[in-house]
Amino acid sequence: MNLAGIDCGTNSTRLLIASDDGQPLERLMRITRLGQGVDATGRLAGEAIDRTVAVLREYREVLDRHGVERIRMTATSAARDASNRDDFFAAATAAVGVSPELLGGEEEARLSFLGATAELDPDDGPFLVVDIGGGSTEFAVGTREPDGVLSTDIGCVRLTEKFLHSDPPAPEELSQALDVVRGHLEDVARVIPSSAEARCFVGLAGTVTTMAAVELGLATYDRDRIHHFVLTRAAAEDVFRTLATESRRQRIHNPGLEEARADVIVGGAVVVVAIMRYFELQECLVSEADILDGLVLSLRG
Repeated sequence: MNLAGIDCGTNSTRLLIASDDGQPLERLMRITRLGQGVDATGRLAGEAIDRTVAVLREYREVLDRHGVERIRMTATSAARDASNRDDFFAAATAAVGVSPELLGGEEEARLSFLGATAELDPDDGPFLVVDIGGGSTEFAVGTREPDGVLSTDIGCVRLTEKFLHSDPPAPEELSQALDVVRGHLEDVARVIPSSAEARCFVGLAGTVTTMAAVELGLATYDRDRIHHFVLTRAAAEDVFRTLATESRRQRIHNPGLEEARADVIVGGAVVVVAIMRYFELQECLVSEADILDGLVLSLRG
């Protein structure tokens, strides 16, 4: 029996299909920008819904090809913030055949932690698992399971739309975005005091994997090289500095950077470097295992 997880995020819509013993069979990701403008309008844009539903129809064909019997589909930050999410949910249900679950931020953090730490040695913990999304960033700290979780309203799309308006971003825009993220990190430190004692920082999602791909100079995406790549603080700062001082037109020529992510990657990189600076972390373990893996594991339980 094959299982599947679908994550309808603010920036991307992703699919993982695995066998019932947990072996991945297919992973797909499409940048659909479901959260386009949500922070300003409080609504999902019609064209954003259409883009996402078109991808979900594509995924339905892949699910059928693999004979998937159990599916868990979730919607996160953009849907949480949108007054018209029921419009998207109805269309998504029609496309896939199962209803999306609206995940709360804490449940999102727990599933991300479950997926990211499944392959890790508990002796290397406690882990600070950070899932940097388009509209929110989830923090979870623990070893075998999270002792504390927190969802924050910072993400690559949200920060870009609110603060990074110039091309390339002006220094004062970057400074403001970094200050806002630092304020949220103070909340993390207060709500999850053990975050300061974490021995391993595990970074999830497209911002982190893209920064790793840029650091590696990958002309074509290579999951095996990115998964569990160690991104040093010096390398993260260097990638941030490079991307933040280039215009979008210049930025897209960096090997490892998908063109569709070029307009929001600086916002995401702000979150990564701010975390490493605030918690004085020297390394980030880049993980391709994330909430999708957590969804599939939850179906096996």
